[in-house]
Amino acid sequence: MKKTLCIVAIGQLLLTAAAHADPVVVIGNPAAGPLTKEQVSDLYLGKSQGMKLVDQPASAPIKATFYQQVSGHDLSQVKATWSRLIFTGKAQPPKELPDSAAIKKAVAADSKTLGYIEKSAVDGSVKVVLELK
Repeated sequence: MKKTLCIVAIGQLLLTAAAHADPVVVIGNPAAGPLTKEQVSDLYLGKSQGMKLVDQPASAPIKATFYQQVSGHDLSQVKATWSRLIFTGKAQPPKELPDSAAIKKAVAADSKTLGYIEKSAVDGSVKVVLELK
């Protein structure tokens, strides 16, 4: 039984990794400047403010990949962080949008908005401010 669960878990991890062979990029309005990984992590974990943040839905595999690559946190840790910040009134979480196309549209429309999408979805309407690896 344990062996079967382990095999299933490994399979799910491999599928998630394969689904996101396309690099994740942080995007801003074309007028935005570059950001460091630490700056993006601080913004998306509520340690820093000043940008409107948009987030992928919890069901999107890119979300787990993004948070792991930018901060080293899994989604449960991110959720706990935001629960604490919301409870204490220190910050509000990023606005969740339905997909990468909606995120790209929101970022293109507002110079103060930051989001993340698959590198292959980038076009001239947005600028890559950080590529995660």
